[in-house]
Order: sequence, then structure tokens, then C-alpha cells
Amino acid sequence: MKLFSVEEANELLPKAGHIVRSIRRAYARVGSMREAARSAAEGAKEGGGGMAEGSRYVATLHALAERVAELDALGIQLKDYERGLIDFPHLRDGRVVLLCWQLGEGERLEWWHETDTGFAGRQPL
Repeated sequence: MKLFSVEEANELLPKAGHIVRSIRRAYARVGSMREAARSAAEGAKEGGGGMAEGSRYVATLHALAERVAELDALGIQLKDYERGLIDFPHLRDGRVVLLCWQLGEGERLEWWHETDTGFAGRQPL
């Protein structure tokens, strides 16, 4: 696991924010096609199937997976696709904690939380 200093995480935040915005858009597109995909899957069980925008659905799923993999490769943890919530592992007072950011919070990290408390346990940096 990569550990970030606050400065390193803040330097990556513009890039991470761009990726997270892309993830949120792709996730919303997948969500808008979810019922059609479910119906197509049910139809396939009965010998029919097919989805009018099946290739678009698969391409969107692929793009979503690629963007998530980009965050993962950077060492950033994606916690919520819709909210655009991400965490940066960080060493604080000799223990690993998470620097926390979500879309709409600005250009610098302002929050952290213990690994077991999640978003509800956020504290100011």
C-alpha cells in the first residue's frame, strides 16, 4: 500500500479529481442502462435476449473499469462512485489513517479519518 504525505496527496488531487469525475459520469451512464441490461440477461435465459445498446453498455463498463484501475494504480482508494469519494492512505502519529476527499470539496484535502470509521468519522486536518 502506498502511503501519501498530505503534500503528495494534494499534488495528485487535480488528476484524481479529473478521474473521479469521469468515473461518476460513466457510473451514471451504466446506471441508466442497468434495467435494459437486466432485461436482456433475463431474455437470454429464455433463449432470446440482446440489448439494443449492448455494445455501448459494454464500452461504458470497460471505460469505468479502466478509470477505477487508474486510481488504484496511483494508490488512491475509491470509496463511493456516485459521490466521488476517495481516500489516500497516510501515516499519522505512527498509524495508517485515510486522507479523505469527495467531489465538490475544493482543491486541497481538509479531512482524514481512521481506517475503521469511514466518512462518518472524518476529522479536520
